[in-house]
Amino acid sequence: MLEKIIKIRRTIRDFGLLMAIVSLMSCKIDAIDPELSVSPTKVSFSEEGGTTEITIASNDQWNIANSALSWLEISQTSGNPGSIAIQLTTSPNNTGLTRSTILNVTSPNGQARRITVSQVSTLYPSYNSSPLPPDATGMSSSAVELAAKMKLGWNIGNTLEAIGGENAWGNPDITKEYVAAVKNLGFNAIRLPCAWDQYSDQATAKIGQEWMDRVKEVVEYCIDNDMYVLLNIHWDGGWLENNCTPAKKDEVNAKQKAYWEQIATAMRDFDEHLMFASANEPNVHDAVQMEALHSYHQTFVNAVRATGGRNSNRVLVIQGPDTNIEKSHEMMNMPADVVEGRLMAEVHYYTPSQFCFLAEDVSWGNMVYYWGNGYHSTIEPDRNATYGEEDAVDQSFSLAKKQFVDNGIPVILGEYGAYRRDNNQHVPKDLETHNNSVDHWITYVTKQAVANGLIPFWWDTGGALDRQNYAVKDQRTMDALIRAID
Repeated sequence: MLEKIIKIRRTIRDFGLLMAIVSLMSCKIDAIDPELSVSPTKVSFSEEGGTTEITIASNDQWNIANSALSWLEISQTSGNPGSIAIQLTTSPNNTGLTRSTILNVTSPNGQARRITVSQVSTLYPSYNSSPLPPDATGMSSSAVELAAKMKLGWNIGNTLEAIGGENAWGNPDITKEYVAAVKNLGFNAIRLPCAWDQYSDQATAKIGQEWMDRVKEVVEYCIDNDMYVLLNIHWDGGWLENNCTPAKKDEVNAKQKAYWEQIATAMRDFDEHLMFASANEPNVHDAVQMEALHSYHQTFVNAVRATGGRNSNRVLVIQGPDTNIEKSHEMMNMPADVVEGRLMAEVHYYTPSQFCFLAEDVSWGNMVYYWGNGYHSTIEPDRNATYGEEDAVDQSFSLAKKQFVDNGIPVILGEYGAYRRDNNQHVPKDLETHNNSVDHWITYVTKQAVANGLIPFWWDTGGALDRQNYAVKDQRTMDALIRAID
């Protein structure tokens, strides 16, 4: 009996020893589970290049395979178990294209990780050569406060933006007397459509000094008359507006940055009377194009702010896709800004286009001469508007109010207009009703813009105010505009 008890005890002891061994083996197995981690897994460099840090942690040796030896330097490409920080360094990228690579981090323990590294490009030198500390002198108004000071705006169209020079599209040079005449008519803000690309060295994007001085002179005419000024990069040959695409994104951003660094630096000393606008009417029809446009706007904001001085607080204006209210409501987001409350949005309105500006009958529609409730013609009914009347104005402007104004973002109605057809080959048969329709459109659209918080800027190319002698050429239009804001 005693012998059986001893055998049982030995069995229990051996079993316990076996279990202990199994337990220890299990711990050993757990301890050698393969480990490899990297952080972050995505690194983006600016065009200027620089250095950033990543962390690698492993319980075994590791190696990095780098196929971008020409532009990416890695402080350490292999290591032992443990956690370590290593540096990635890039040189300036002046290739004109975004470059990227994938770093493959591997370990003998069977683990592998990937780090995506990219760097945008610059085609041109940096023109932000003299950044200043922020200066709030004369820049106290937020975008909302500045919007409240602007009552009625005027476009000096077909002039500074004319391809071929200031006079290329039939208008004389802008004079201080002309600006004073606009002010005396009741306008307290001017939009200056402006071309820059034709005045720049295409190899370096350097804007000619003579043109920069001329634009600055015109800005001074306006500010000397206590008028607010919106200076933009207009169509300008379409280098931005016709290229809101992924394929052109790097190239356009490089030029946008170069131009705005120069414009912002040259105009930096003007107070809050001067605003900058990123573009004019960018052609955007879908989310992919909108993403490209958004990057152009972000580049604009970043470039202006980086110059410092008064530009650190200047109000900047951002254009919606096609400057179309409905598209802006559906697709547009405002860019990020380092200062709060200094951005405005911009939309345009020429609806219905057949009534507003169509100069001849075309395949997609005929000219319309009569617009609005009570303003249709019985003499020429086939020229009455069939869409885009008062209800469309109300609906569009309420969308802009909901999207922007109600969220503390003022809206510039940067262009709008409807024009008479009594001085060309297309003369309405019911001329007085036509003229009454135009008056009604002008008054109604302007009133509704103001009621919804949109700041109206009438588009004129010399048709309403004579550019030579500063005499009013279309008194009915002037009366309708002023009547709408009284």
